[in-house]
Amino acid sequence: MGCARWAWKRCVHSGHHDSATWGHAAAADFAPVPRMCRLVMANYAPPDLLAAPPLLLDPSNVVRRRTYADTGGRVTPYLVYLDHAHADIVLALRGLNLGRESDYALLLDNRLGKRRFDGGYVHNGLLRAAGWVLDKECDLLRDLLDRYPAYTLTFTGHSLGAGVAAMLTMVVVLNLDKLGKVERGRTRCYAMAPARCMSLNLAVRYADVINSVVLQDDFLPRTATPLEDIFKSILCLPCLLCLRCLKDTCIPEDAMLKDPRRLYAPGRIYHIVERKSFRCGRYPPVVKTAVPVDGRFEHVVLSCNATMDHAIVWIEREGQRALDKFCS
Repeated sequence: MGCARWAWKRCVHSGHHDSATWGHAAAADFAPVPRMCRLVMANYAPPDLLAAPPLLLDPSNVVRRRTYADTGGRVTPYLVYLDHAHADIVLALRGLNLGRESDYALLLDNRLGKRRFDGGYVHNGLLRAAGWVLDKECDLLRDLLDRYPAYTLTFTGHSLGAGVAAMLTMVVVLNLDKLGKVERGRTRCYAMAPARCMSLNLAVRYADVINSVVLQDDFLPRTATPLEDIFKSILCLPCLLCLRCLKDTCIPEDAMLKDPRRLYAPGRIYHIVERKSFRCGRYPPVVKTAVPVDGRFEHVVLSCNATMDHAIVWIEREGQRALDKFCS
């Protein structure tokens, strides 16, 4: 009976259940998301293809571009872009490179309760990477903000880069004087499919400047299992995820939430929902949003789309579809 209860509960749990009680996002609030995805994707494209679809960026507005050779493996490649059309200064970081050992070292540089920050707990490796980026780009960002006083400052990234962007936003907000006393309201972050990187009190406290975007069943924002254990068990990842699901099902929700060291997806959550239980295919996406306190994607979804929904290409595509639906 216990096995049957677990199997039923896990198999019928779909990604849309996580945001079933949330409200719908406003078009104006969600509008920057597809554009931020394209800026993140620009890190993967050579400079001569930035103006081609689907990026449609102006190469002359790329103020700085850092590669792995420039960062020395301390952080993923990134670029600084001047978006004059939207009065925005954007620092965009790419996601995890499966062929780079330094990216794994960065992601695995953490353990439960290892790093305290601003009254909470954060991911040690991601915070260290964010500090390196700020040290390198502080002068450039300050000059740009002085030159364009009406522009906003936006940090964005995907996967591993999303965690660094969220950490970078917190560090900047706590050290606004380093950027010429820029106001908190001019700073924001869009973290695409982020890893869990901050404790719940910090996730709620910075919800006015940090936004996380999750597509349907994406596994990474739901993975509370230490990432080191996942990569050590990569050859038996389905077994590990099933064991995690069993553990999450048997442990009461309040028992999981009461640990102050537990890390969560940062800030306000935007959940793009495009599939429901017992329905085939995708339907026009709906964007739900909230600053959840009782739980943030506490259970891994047993879905064949759990890894595909993590791709930045799909997040951009479905985000644009949702935005077009807003405008229609």
